Amino acid sequence: MLWIVVGIIPGIILLVMIIFWLFRGHWKLLLPSTKVFCKESGWLRLLNLQFLHGYIYLRWPSYYIHLGIDYFAPLFKRGFLDWMAKHYHGKVLTYELAKAIITLNKEIPLTDLEQIIPYPTARKLVLDGSPEIIVCDCPCRSFRDNPCQPTQVCLMMGQPIVDFKLEHSPETSRLISKEEALTILEEEHSRGHIHSAWFKDVLLDRFVAICNCCKCCCAGIEAMVKYSSSIMASSGYVSQVNAELCTACGTCAEACPFNAISVNGDNAIIDWVKCLGCGVCTTQCPVGAISLIRDGKKGIPMDVHMLSESL
Repeated sequence: MLWIVVGIIPGIILLVMIIFWLFRGHWKLLLPSTKVFCKESGWLRLLNLQFLHGYIYLRWPSYYIHLGIDYFAPLFKRGFLDWMAKHYHGKVLTYELAKAIITLNKEIPLTDLEQIIPYPTARKLVLDGSPEIIVCDCPCRSFRDNPCQPTQVCLMMGQPIVDFKLEHSPETSRLISKEEALTILEEEHSRGHIHSAWFKDVLLDRFVAICNCCKCCCAGIEAMVKYSSSIMASSGYVSQVNAELCTACGTCAEACPFNAISVNGDNAIIDWVKCLGCGVCTTQCPVGAISLIRDGKKGIPMDVHMLSESL
């Protein structure tokens, strides 16, 4: 069944591409950001359909993710999830690391990214030190029946993606300052939501967005918890419980988006394998009994200051 779908979808996309080519004389009808996105994609992406794939994702992200998590994942399970993890991958960020990316004031070229994002498509990246930032509706929350509020919490950065979203979805996206982006991060952090940096190879092999994810709506978290997908990489930290302070109230277990905490007797217990070091438990614990510690076995943090100093 999977191979039938895998065969049909490229066929449909190819048909659309042929139509696009036949009407190439009407290039002037395309929005400016679409032209830029098409040009930056290059011929290889046009021929292997990655351009159209990326266009569909940017243009209709809620429908795209809705189909993936609610239909393809349950139907094809491992095959689809393995494919998704290779093309869409997130790096969990602590609150401090997310703020550092937003406030970065110089360009940083990063290489050997497989140590940070352990996927073969994530090999190099340039973080723009003064990127344009938009906030847009979270596609994961938008297709849920009763989504967490507010829905406008996704931060997308850099060109041509910023202009593309502003031109194609002006009703759900807007340009914001770094100060407003930091306010959104802080508010989402206080709600117990996690921050993650997302990389998508169909979007010019680049860093795309900082998402602020809740465990009840986020498709990435659902793929991790429900289907054991490896779509999200650890922050490079792991939670640690201070047994002397812990009151076994269970607040941390309820807050953990990855079901990595349980309460056993007088203490909370951290499941090292499941913990991705998001830090939600550290801020939700009412007595401050949990902290984050660096763990080399969990990968390298996406610490832009540390990485820039190593260049």
